[in-house]
Amino acid sequence: MSSDQKIMLPAGSSFSVEEVQRFRNETKGCSHVVHLNNAGAGLMPDIVTQSQLDHIALEAEIGGYEASALRADGIKEFYTQTALLLNCSPRNIAFTASATDAYTRALSSIPFESGDVILTDKDDFVSNQIQFLSLQKRLGVKVVHINNSPGGGVDLQDLGEKLKKYNPRLLAITHIPTNSGLVQPVDEIAEIFSSYLKESNHTTWYILDACQSAGQMKLDVQKLQCHFLSMTCRKFLRGPRGTGALYISDEALDAGLEPMFIDMRGATWTEHNTYKQQPDAVRYEDWEFAYSTVIGTKAAIEYCRNIGEERIEQQVRLLSQMLRQKLQEIETDRIQVLDRGPALGGLVTFTVNNGNPQTIVSELLKRKINVVPSYREFGIFDFDEKGVSWAVRASPHYYNTLDELDVLVNSLSEIIR
Repeated sequence: MSSDQKIMLPAGSSFSVEEVQRFRNETKGCSHVVHLNNAGAGLMPDIVTQSQLDHIALEAEIGGYEASALRADGIKEFYTQTALLLNCSPRNIAFTASATDAYTRALSSIPFESGDVILTDKDDFVSNQIQFLSLQKRLGVKVVHINNSPGGGVDLQDLGEKLKKYNPRLLAITHIPTNSGLVQPVDEIAEIFSSYLKESNHTTWYILDACQSAGQMKLDVQKLQCHFLSMTCRKFLRGPRGTGALYISDEALDAGLEPMFIDMRGATWTEHNTYKQQPDAVRYEDWEFAYSTVIGTKAAIEYCRNIGEERIEQQVRLLSQMLRQKLQEIETDRIQVLDRGPALGGLVTFTVNNGNPQTIVSELLKRKINVVPSYREFGIFDFDEKGVSWAVRASPHYYNTLDELDVLVNSLSEIIR
């Protein structure tokens, strides 16, 4: 769809046609592809791209260290913008290379002992689950899963019972899994967890994986009651690849938690056999950064906040609902929409009976439509419960249009026939 073509939006749109046209005009990629892979990596606004190019050019001109020193105020603004995004202080924010990098740093700081329990949901991100199993193998911790409710998502009663039964060292929840439109009931989880902490003398830490929710919906760490929140910036925040952030609560910082491999940015070497950790979240960072990406991420978060997370969330949910409905209306019994749960977000997953995911994705790519395949190994519990081995994932964002959803559905109908 050309940049000057009149766009169509669904009834109840959070944005006017003029606003969406502006978002698209400010995003070069919108004139080249129908991008429905925002859960993989969103299209960067031009201002994000340019801010990185400008800094790389400055590094080439005066030197990398000198460029970061000259742009120190802009780099510092990353922490301010991220703190505003999550409703915390800049001292609680660490820059990381990805959501998994952020998550690993948080996980490595938990003082696990043999016999400790990690209590997690069945829709946790695949890399998190693998890390839990690695800790089980190395340290002798036990991994316990919360049951799902019949309609999908965490069974809240089972969560409360297992918190009291196991007194876990860690509660780990993925807000939105990578292979499903499910949105976990994190507000209710926060209430149950907070009540448990008040009644228990046991120290339990809580990590929330917000990889797919950051930039898609409003996040408030004060309401979420988590000690750590990990996020990426390349997806719905529309930042650069190779960027992420970690929120560390004051409680975790004051308890002295630190990543297993702390370096000279996170601590000062004070004597032959001692070091002093940094008092804030900087202790979770490494010395070396690609500072162009820090500046790009700052620009992306600022762009998101200027639009408004609540409006973005409403638009993403509306477009996703419309897409699920359109997929179900294709005149074939071969398509099965897979998403289920108490609430559904911007990840739309479906499978095609007797279809091949690679063929479908490849044929759509030929038509300049971006979606991705997802496989059982990405979410074994989820795929087994649904009785499928693969899915195609489409993930619209607020700059997508009704016309683009129709292009996907019409192309898919053509391909499977």
